[in-house]
Amino acid sequence: MLRGGSMTAELGVGFALRAVNERVQQSVARRPRDLPAIQPRLVAVSKTKPADMVIEAYGHGQRTFGENYVQELLEKASNPKILSSCPEIKWHFIGHLQKQNVNKLMAVPNLSMLETVDSVKLADKVNSSWQKKGPTEPLKVMVQINTSGEDSKHGLLPSETIAVVEHIKASCPSLEFVGLMTIGSFGHDLSQGPNPDFQRLLTLRRELCEKLGIPVEQVELSMGMSMDFQHATDCHKSDPALVRDTRAPNHLQLQLGCTLRSLWAARKRLSTSYTAVPDTLSSTFASFPQIEVGSTNVRIGSTIFGERDYSKKPALDKTADAKASVPLVQGH
Repeated sequence: MLRGGSMTAELGVGFALRAVNERVQQSVARRPRDLPAIQPRLVAVSKTKPADMVIEAYGHGQRTFGENYVQELLEKASNPKILSSCPEIKWHFIGHLQKQNVNKLMAVPNLSMLETVDSVKLADKVNSSWQKKGPTEPLKVMVQINTSGEDSKHGLLPSETIAVVEHIKASCPSLEFVGLMTIGSFGHDLSQGPNPDFQRLLTLRRELCEKLGIPVEQVELSMGMSMDFQHATDCHKSDPALVRDTRAPNHLQLQLGCTLRSLWAARKRLSTSYTAVPDTLSSTFASFPQIEVGSTNVRIGSTIFGERDYSKKPALDKTADAKASVPLVQGH
């Protein structure tokens, strides 16, 4: 069986990015018309990957990158090669942020967004630290909600959402609230309908906008993790070459995994060029369920950059935080 990482090595970052972006646009076309017409943002998660791979992705048009660990992000974003070669790069921090690491994160060059604000205290700390940088644009932030109610997940209780967003908008002038984020439960069976945790985020946005008078198109949604595929789960019933594994998570990278494996298998069977394969099979590939129910912030990792070496995880970010050490989080 071909894995996402091995295919990235064979086909290259540029091919993977093209395939991802095609899936994104096809999923956008399937969204219900009553959802805000917000173009999804692709966040390329470069955790554990070298600066050269970030520069390569940037050269193929990718501008937004995500990192989970503060120390790794600071070192990577400060890399002279990235600073000189990627002048328009935007960094998102997508991991759990502990208050003692806030000042270090605020020192990251070209930091564009913090996706994981999960308390008033953290919002206040980030606001104060960003303010000390002097005249600058407000830092964009998302508020993380624990819609699944699992102890292994970070985030606010859904009932706390409005109060925290209201606090940020009223008391944190150096922050710009841009949306809501949730991880949700793993392994939801999409044949039973959309993940209820994602549906809950949609409901929370509606309630938030009604309560605070915010236009719904000004509140983005980020759903799920960058659980880069290891196996395919019944995503192409007509292709017996694909391996099905019901242990795999039904998140957007799973569907993308099926897509790339299909592309690779089709290229071998049809002896056609890389660029012709998507057109040949575009009607049969799976899509991004998060986008179809409203997600506008799409995080993709190993599918673009290849499999990760977690032995290179920065030592300073190895905390005793049990929630941050859930094995499945390694998919970012």
